[in-house]
Amino acid sequence: MEWLVEAGLHRRAGATTLAVARDLAGRMDYRLGFVLYDLERTAARCGVSVATVKRHVRVLRELGVLVWRRHGSKRNLRLPGRSYAGTATIYAATIPPVYDEEMGYRLEGVGYGARVVGVTDPGRARAVDAFRTAGHPVDNSDVDRPSSGGRAPHSPGSRHDVPKADPSGRLNYTSRERATSATASTLQGPRGWGGGRGPAAGRGWRDRSPRPSKSGNRPLSRHPLQVARDIAVARQVRPLIDRGLGAHDIAAELHGLALDWRPARPAAYITAALNHDGRTDGPDRRVVQGHAVAPPSAAFSRAVAAVRESSAEVAEAVALAGADGPLPGVDGLTREEVIELRSAAVADRGLILVALENLGERETRRLYTNRLVDRVLAESGGASPAGTSTSTGTGVGACT
Repeated sequence: MEWLVEAGLHRRAGATTLAVARDLAGRMDYRLGFVLYDLERTAARCGVSVATVKRHVRVLRELGVLVWRRHGSKRNLRLPGRSYAGTATIYAATIPPVYDEEMGYRLEGVGYGARVVGVTDPGRARAVDAFRTAGHPVDNSDVDRPSSGGRAPHSPGSRHDVPKADPSGRLNYTSRERATSATASTLQGPRGWGGGRGPAAGRGWRDRSPRPSKSGNRPLSRHPLQVARDIAVARQVRPLIDRGLGAHDIAAELHGLALDWRPARPAAYITAALNHDGRTDGPDRRVVQGHAVAPPSAAFSRAVAAVRESSAEVAEAVALAGADGPLPGVDGLTREEVIELRSAAVADRGLILVALENLGERETRRLYTNRLVDRVLAESGGASPAGTSTSTGTGVGACT
């Protein structure tokens, strides 16, 4: 700036222009080259009027050292998720091409994004001549004067009790009692979830469903059980956590409820459903299956027939595998495959009937959960398509 002012490139550039430029340079982000205008405070810091700052900023723009990055506005703007606020003017610092040519700088980029990447041969010669002309005399006054008689010695100050380093690797700054209590406090969960305290890993599961934004827009696709509170859902699925199920298995179990309606109290519904599974996971399952509500409709029968025809190749492959040896069951399926099969069975119940015919009821219950199999058997008349007797399933966690 001093070079531009002394060169006389602008007739109105002077000391006030340099003062305004120094104020902007002191607040500039030198990594990006951006600076906020801050008109009123700039005028107060420079000791001039607002109109004077405007005139000299215009001089800086005409000299080519400032460009508009964003025009500000005093109008209040309403942005999504933000309060009412005005936009500030942002300037970008630049250097005129004549200065770079005079100094012999090589640039990379265009506009205010250009950066100096080197110097030309004339620029290098100019820098060497300037260094030799300026000269750098050596000042040995401090060496010739070993001590200062007018200064007092340094105060020792207070000493802190810093323990010595222990090469054995023991704790130096925290006692064993404090370290043990701090570790135990971080691993303890809150009271009231099944009684007593327990590890945080067994109590830390939360429903990580999408949350509505501040503007009130909710996600487009939401499961009916996703409206429950996190803590309430975590308490109700505690039996599933105690069984060792992970987040994906718990999500598959809840998805297996196959709800087509939105319950008023999702947490209470989950508790009732899990209690129902606990009561029917024994010999009483035959009694529950004995109460068939009605035979399947004609539309359902046609859908089952279509599924059987479309899965002819699968049935043939299963038959060939059965001829060579026993069926492998569902133990070889991965967790992602199990979740995908259960999700498909919710929309198409015929897949469960095909699995009952080919895999048997025990393996089908392990794959599709007891609830889905019971519902399909109740709709089909309460008897397994393969003609086998109803056996006790092992639950959702057996195949994962």
